[in-house]
Amino acid sequence: MKSHGRAARTTLISSVLLLVLGLAAVPAPPTLSAQSAGAVTPEQLPPDVFPESRNRLPLLKRDSLDPQARELHDAIMGDPRLLTGLQGPGGIRLHSPQVGQLVRRLNAYLRFDSALGARTVELAILVTARELDSQFEWSAHEPAALRAGVSPALVDLVRRRGAVSGLPEQDAAVIELGREVFGMRRVSSATYARALKAFGPKNLVDLTILLGEYSATAVLLTTFDQQLPAGQRPALPPR
Repeated sequence: MKSHGRAARTTLISSVLLLVLGLAAVPAPPTLSAQSAGAVTPEQLPPDVFPESRNRLPLLKRDSLDPQARELHDAIMGDPRLLTGLQGPGGIRLHSPQVGQLVRRLNAYLRFDSALGARTVELAILVTARELDSQFEWSAHEPAALRAGVSPALVDLVRRRGAVSGLPEQDAAVIELGREVFGMRRVSSATYARALKAFGPKNLVDLTILLGEYSATAVLLTTFDQQLPAGQRPALPPR
């Protein structure tokens, strides 16, 4: 009887070990943080994300659009200055063409026609993307910022939320203003005075509206869960 009992216990222990080893060999399902650490393949997209648009709204086809939406579609696709085409905020806004047209005109002025200049504009967009952790916005505008003359060292400083001491006054003012607006939900008198001195009233109004416009874009991208382009890894580290 004792030998039969020992044999039963041995069999039970062996079965448990095999079960544990078998479970250990099965890979755990990817967590959100694990997926965000690397490029997301089409197979890994969230179930409510459309593969063509890589967000929660379907990619609209030109032939299905009414005249107003078709006009916006053609303007997006025909503007070489735009960075993401329809797979991004432009494609999302196409679902509301009235808003899309208004935002397009405002964005064109702020990015290309204001007196801020391309370098300051792109630096401000990167600050917004970093403070709101908008991976898509950052990935679209980091190359544009480098082309506009923002140095790789300054891009990395914004990415790491480094100190602004020693930076040119305009650069420091843009970064401090964005960090306080988005991070503290207030702007100190000292930061405001620094920005006003660096830009003057009109350009400071334009700069502030630029921060707000790209924060609205970040909200849009977050709501509709816009994924990075296929094969692209997130460029922003977690907080």
